[in-house]
Amino acid sequence: MSSATTAPDKNGFQTSAWHFAALIAGNIALALGPWLVRLSDTGPVSAAFWRLLLPVPILAILAWRARSPGPLDRRLALLCMAAGAFFAFDLASWHVGIERTRLANATLFGNSGGVILMIWGLIAARRAPTGQEGAGVLAALIGAAILLGRSLEISAATFVGDLFCLAAGIFYAFYLLPAQRARAVLGPWSVLLLVSLAASPLLLGMALLAGEPIFPGEAGWTPLLTLAVSSQIVGQGLLVFSLRHFPPLIIGMALLTQPAVAALVGWLAFGEMLVPLDILGMALVGAALVLARAPGKVGRVR
Repeated sequence: MSSATTAPDKNGFQTSAWHFAALIAGNIALALGPWLVRLSDTGPVSAAFWRLLLPVPILAILAWRARSPGPLDRRLALLCMAAGAFFAFDLASWHVGIERTRLANATLFGNSGGVILMIWGLIAARRAPTGQEGAGVLAALIGAAILLGRSLEISAATFVGDLFCLAAGIFYAFYLLPAQRARAVLGPWSVLLLVSLAASPLLLGMALLAGEPIFPGEAGWTPLLTLAVSSQIVGQGLLVFSLRHFPPLIIGMALLTQPAVAALVGWLAFGEMLVPLDILGMALVGAALVLARAPGKVGRVR
């Protein structure tokens, strides 16, 4: 054991400075995604298509090297196809929302899948929420209402952008359900590869139906390549490396790095100013995200 590695805690988590650095760096890499979507001059759905298609060769190598724990059967293939369909709608809705609202709002609402899964679990189980769950749902509702109200004050377009990002959070929650089941057997890289292969054609079809430009123009390929590598390879890779070493509460708190970085980028690159009411709304939604993870449901982060 290195001097930077802690002894396992009572739950078996053993962390090091490298694991914590990877956890934070992975969230930062994912937080840059909305900025890169805006920098690309394809349509937003086209950017989502390239985001998933360009990393496929690297994902195939990583999946091959990781060697899936179990075989790919018909049931697992269907789970990956279902996850891919929901992920396609998630990214399409999220990227459209990114173009229309503030980066911090887009990041928070886009990552709301954990809270939505918690609410869905309560409905499916037909039971009342615990105190912690109730606090999370209440914080999410109040925080979302504040942020939506602030967006409506700015413009109707910003409000619509928030709604697209909220819809993306719902699609993301339904992506997680089949993806987590498949990941338990196939491993994270194999599932990410299969999901990308299933979602890419759907995104291309949606982009064509929307009449978006598919290929980049003056901005070139740099924003799209950076988006693909930072989101699907660097961000996901660092999280695959680090997530199993931390309890859900720490992962939820680290997730708050994403809206903080997005807010900073929105201010520096686009002049998106935050007032105290915005910060209060973000803090409430952020608290809900942490509470949603605390009971032990470890989802994925973007």
